[in-house]
Amino acid sequence: MQKAAPYKIKSVSELHRLFGLKNPDHPLISVIDFELLKFGDSEIWKSFYYDFYCVACKKGSSGKFKYGQRDYDFDEGIMSFTKPGQIFSVTNVTDDPVSGFMLVFKSELIRNYGLGKVIGNYNFFAYSTAEALHLSGKEDKIITSLFQQMQSELKNNIDYYSQDLAISHIELLLNYAKRFHYRQFLTRNSENNELLTKLEQLLTDYLNNKSAIEGLPTVHHISNELNMSPSYLSEMLRNLTGQNAQTYIQGFIIDKAKELLSTTNLSIKEIAYDLGFGHPQSFSTMFKNKTKKTPLQYRVSFN
Repeated sequence: MQKAAPYKIKSVSELHRLFGLKNPDHPLISVIDFELLKFGDSEIWKSFYYDFYCVACKKGSSGKFKYGQRDYDFDEGIMSFTKPGQIFSVTNVTDDPVSGFMLVFKSELIRNYGLGKVIGNYNFFAYSTAEALHLSGKEDKIITSLFQQMQSELKNNIDYYSQDLAISHIELLLNYAKRFHYRQFLTRNSENNELLTKLEQLLTDYLNNKSAIEGLPTVHHISNELNMSPSYLSEMLRNLTGQNAQTYIQGFIIDKAKELLSTTNLSIKEIAYDLGFGHPQSFSTMFKNKTKKTPLQYRVSFN
C-alpha cells in the first residue's frame, strides 16, 4: 500500500482552524499560545508540513513529536526553528500542561524586506529539532517578552505601519536567537570537542576504507553519520575551527594526501583514486588550490 503524502498546511488561517483557534489577527503572521492548541483526532498530525516559517518556544509535552526521522522530548524549555516544507508528525497526543508560544509567518510577509533576502543566513532554520536551542532562565524571559510584544502588536488594527513593525519584531527575535545559539556552542565546548574527535575518526575510516569505492566524503554523509544536520555540523565546526564543514573536510583530505605523498611511493593517480577522486586532475586542482603547489611539487620538496 502506498504511503499517504504529508499534508500541506497552506496558510496561517488554516493552521488556526486545525488547532481549533479563532481566525488570526493578520493573514500572514500569528503568535499562538501553546496552551490553547487542540490537536484533536485528525489524521493530519501523523505527517504534515507548513508552507511558512515557524519559531517555537515550548515547555511541557502534549504528545510525541517527530521531525524527520528523529523523536524529540519537549519536557525542557527549548526553541526550534523550521522553514517551509519540513515534515513533522505528532502522535500519542496527551492533555499534559504545556506553555510557550509559536510564531508562524509566510514568506510573502518578508519578501520585499531586507529580512527576505537574508533569512537564509540564519542557519538554525536548517537545524534538526534535536539540535534545538536550550534557553537559560534569563534568556527564556527575554524570548517570552518578545513573543508577548509581537502578540500585543498583532491585536492592533492593521495600518500602514503594521507590516514594518511585524518585520522588526521578527528580526529582533532572530537576532537574539543567534546570540543565544552562539552562547550554547560556547557552553557545550566539551561535547563539541568530543564530536570533533568522532568526526576525525569517521573521516579517517572513510578515507582508509570507503573512498576508493564511494568517492569523496560529503558533508551530507558525514552529518548523517553524526546524527546531525549539515547546517549544525558546519556551525559547530565554524565555532571550533573557524571553518565550515566543506572546508574542514577538504582540509582533512589534503592532509591525508600530504601524508601519502611524503611517506609512500604511490603515483599521483593512485593517490587520487585512493582518496575518492573520480579524476586525478580534480585531485591536483584541489591540492594546488589549498597548498599553492601541485602534488608533484609537494612530493619533490621532500627529496
